Formats: sequence, C-alpha cells, structure tokens
Amino acid sequence: MKRLIVPFVAVATLFFLGSSAYAQHGRPSGAPGSMGASASSGHGDASSHSSNAGNAGATNGGSKTPDQLLTQNTKLSDNLAKLLPTGVTPQQACANFKNLGQCVAAVHVSHNLGIDFNSLACDMTLKPVGTGTCANTPSKSMSLGASIDALKPGTNGKTEAQNAMKQAKETIKESHS
Repeated sequence: MKRLIVPFVAVATLFFLGSSAYAQHGRPSGAPGSMGASASSGHGDASSHSSNAGNAGATNGGSKTPDQLLTQNTKLSDNLAKLLPTGVTPQQACANFKNLGQCVAAVHVSHNLGIDFNSLACDMTLKPVGTGTCANTPSKSMSLGASIDALKPGTNGKTEAQNAMKQAKETIKESHS
C-alpha cells in the first residue's frame, strides 16, 4: 500500500503544480517570454513573478525542454553544475526529464544522499545521461521517491523526494532573482 502512495502523491503534486503554472502562463505578464514580469512593473507583479519562478520548475516552461531552459538560465545551470558529477553538464543531465523541476530535484537527491545521478535518471526516464548506460532499467519509469527507495534502501524515499522538491523549487526561484 505504501509503495502505491508515494508515486500517487508525486504525480498528484506534479499535476497540481503543472496546472497552476499552465494557468498562469496563459495570462500576459508584462514581458515577452514565459518567465513573468519584472518586480518593478506594477502592483502584485513581484509576488506573481516569484510564484511563476517556483512553478517553472515543475513544468517545462511551455514548449521548451529542460535542457533549453538551462541553456537560457545560466545562473541555474551554473548552480546545478556544482552538484553534478564531473563531466556531466546540466543540459545533459536534464535532457531526458519531462520537466525542469523533476531534474533539479533528482540532482539534489543525488547530491544529498550520494546516489549515482545516472541511476536516478535511468529509473525516472528510462534513458541514461549523455553517453552512459542504464544497468538495471525498470520496465516503466519510477517516481523520484520510488527510485530513492530502490537505490538507497533504509531511507524514506517519500520524505527525501519531498525535501528535494522543496530544494529544487528554491534553487529555481533563486536563479530568477
């Protein structure tokens, strides 16, 4: 029963965050692009900018892939590069993820728990990072929490995934400041 709850909560969270960001993305923000308005452009824009920044991590920013978003956001890319294994760029790390938030959370889990990032990516996307290979690819993609449980037995995958999602949201928010 517990194994079913973790993926359900992760998917429900992603749907909630994704639908919120999609709804906000549809309204004009005062600046071209999908990253929101500047904090000085009017009343209420500073708070909407911060919520857009947080939600941008859970979506793919419209039609842009996570690696495209990282190419645009050099501050975020530089911050993630510090957490990734040597020789792996943030663009390579995030290329197969559905959204930027998933990738950034996986990077934090890898760094926090000492789990091989390629193994997490293989579990979550069914594809290796860059030119790597997947040793034990599951038959269907796993949630971050389920992957943590599989790769680091004895940890609470759900709690660690929630912590990583908070860290990812904060990392993405800070990169827009």
